[in-house]
Amino acid sequence: MNKRIFSAGILAAVIFASCGAPKEKDAATEATIEVNEADAHESSDFNYTADQFADLKLIRYQIPGFKELDADKKELLYYLYEAALSGRDMMYDQNYQHNLQIRKTLEAVVSNGGEGDDFMKLEEYLKRVWFSSGIHHHYSNKKFEAEFSREYFETAVKSIDDANLPLKDGQNKDDLVAALGEVIFNPEIAAKKVNLNSEIDMVAASAINFYGEDVTQAEVEAYYANLDKVEGNQPEYGLNTRLVKEDGKIVAQTWKVGGLYTEAIEKIVFWLEKALPLAENAEQKLTLERLVTYYKTGDVADWDKYNLAWIKDTESRTDVVNGFIEVYKDPLGKKGSFESVVSFKDLEATKRIEAVSKEAQWFEDNSPLMDEHKKANVTGIIGKVITVVVEAGDASPSTPIGINLPNNGWVREVGSKSVSLGNIVHAYEMSSKEGKSSLSEFAWDDAEIARSKKYGGIADLLHTDLHEVIGHASGRINEGVGTTSETLKSYASTLEEGRADLVALYYLHDQKLVDMGLIESLDAGKTAYDDYIKNGMMLQLKRLDMGDQVEEAHMRNRQMIAKWAIDAGAEKNVIEKKMRDDKTFFVINDYEALKEIFGMQLRELQRIKSEGDYEAGKGLVEKYAVQVDSALHAEVLKRYETLGIAPYGGFINPKLVPVMEGDKVVDVKVEYPETFKEQMMFYSGNYSFLPVK
Repeated sequence: MNKRIFSAGILAAVIFASCGAPKEKDAATEATIEVNEADAHESSDFNYTADQFADLKLIRYQIPGFKELDADKKELLYYLYEAALSGRDMMYDQNYQHNLQIRKTLEAVVSNGGEGDDFMKLEEYLKRVWFSSGIHHHYSNKKFEAEFSREYFETAVKSIDDANLPLKDGQNKDDLVAALGEVIFNPEIAAKKVNLNSEIDMVAASAINFYGEDVTQAEVEAYYANLDKVEGNQPEYGLNTRLVKEDGKIVAQTWKVGGLYTEAIEKIVFWLEKALPLAENAEQKLTLERLVTYYKTGDVADWDKYNLAWIKDTESRTDVVNGFIEVYKDPLGKKGSFESVVSFKDLEATKRIEAVSKEAQWFEDNSPLMDEHKKANVTGIIGKVITVVVEAGDASPSTPIGINLPNNGWVREVGSKSVSLGNIVHAYEMSSKEGKSSLSEFAWDDAEIARSKKYGGIADLLHTDLHEVIGHASGRINEGVGTTSETLKSYASTLEEGRADLVALYYLHDQKLVDMGLIESLDAGKTAYDDYIKNGMMLQLKRLDMGDQVEEAHMRNRQMIAKWAIDAGAEKNVIEKKMRDDKTFFVINDYEALKEIFGMQLRELQRIKSEGDYEAGKGLVEKYAVQVDSALHAEVLKRYETLGIAPYGGFINPKLVPVMEGDKVVDVKVEYPETFKEQMMFYSGNYSFLPVK
């Protein structure tokens, strides 16, 4: 189960592997952040918005404070940066078995040069492949439609020397263009990366490369049901394996040194071992050693040992997430996607999130959960704001803004880390000032707009903090009830992200935050409620094509909460649907009543999780989260057309460059690529370690 937050109210439609998105605005909201993070950011004339194409916007971010780090920390971060990028090819292959060959073929065409409309469309298609780590949309999971012709593709590929093409053993150029042409241009082949329709065979209907082509959902479920139980470790089975059929039997192929993806994992291990002598303390050194051990053995027991060490490393300024972590891309919720985030702590900004984590027990004790579902002792929660150095795999280019890990439930009983990605949030904010806003289009009146401008930034930050630090750490599962992937199955991620969102929503309009000095007025909570209902009911629909259902887990949880809240408050008209100039608005008439509704929803979602009530969870998701009002959808798309706002945003990473004296690193400099293409072609030339097989 993923504990990650993907976009805040100031963000442009982004998405991580460690938590659910509390809410989303577009890339050009007018909210400002009334906290100290902005003071720490560097060049005032830095160009944040780099590129926009299809439905995507690319943003550059800075690494404030990096120059002031001592030489050892810079060198350590450089090695962790290299380890992160060394694994990027794995995400392509995990997403779909032909992605690597397609990407490398398209890169060869673009490197070979060209002109005309077809070439430009092919280059844009390649940019979309780079952004999504494959040929399926990173959010909707639908396969991209190529706007260049198949004839052009075949001619362009055939004009390239064989030595510059990613040919498989025994494959010639004609075989290559025929095979890839079918995959790219035939809409019936690999139509969806992840299919969450519970009425069909989700494994067979998903193009994701976690299972062999001839493996069925029933066979996967039977395989895991028949595994010997290992105390404390059973929930992690399957996290780092691909299931295939050999001689009619299901077997697991492990991602490890000497196993699948060994070429990339060996590079990761090389850089992690370079980092070991530079560890800041014994706890960080043990953490890195255990991560290396896990990559060498592929044993999930070693993954748990690594996580136990990682959550105890609380004193280090630098940090890294690296591994097969989030399970959103597996329709059965077991296989982890590769991702890495390298960072160091923002000391000043961390004061806010630390204030929240120190009150974790108060929040638990005063929550609307049933007493039997509350934790008696909330321990080990570490909260901080981080400055991101680089992201890779499932965390890039589309990134979370908040992360809460580890995901293994029994490890989380010992402790967890919750982080807010400070410089990422800042870059979103700065980029938003360079474009238009949806606020004036979808807000009901001037009072709502003024309140959002004043409190939108801090409301978003606190939503992330509460979602990550308090939300995912709250509540407990009844003894004897299995993990959510076992009990709630394909609905687990939607329900968990909804539960964490509701924790945040319940407390965002609570006097406690005023008393703590985190907000000056409950008007901040009103802004959070306005934005959440607008987003769940309308704004996020800009991401869907007409006729689509809602499938992505974070979008589902937001629509579920909003629609359910409207139903629950219908008798007292708590949330009112209003019309003006043939435009729809959702207006909250009673914020205190809405808080109580959020509390009721939270209590029920926690009951479903604690008791493993699959039918109740399925009923809520199917009733509120999936179906789209087609008339409202068409209206939202029309209103967005005039704004020119890209529904999704992602990031161009800074580049770390070591300064050498002989074979010794004496300093590390930061460079900022100007374009997405520049960065991705550099990555392909320097971090393409997996062969095409």
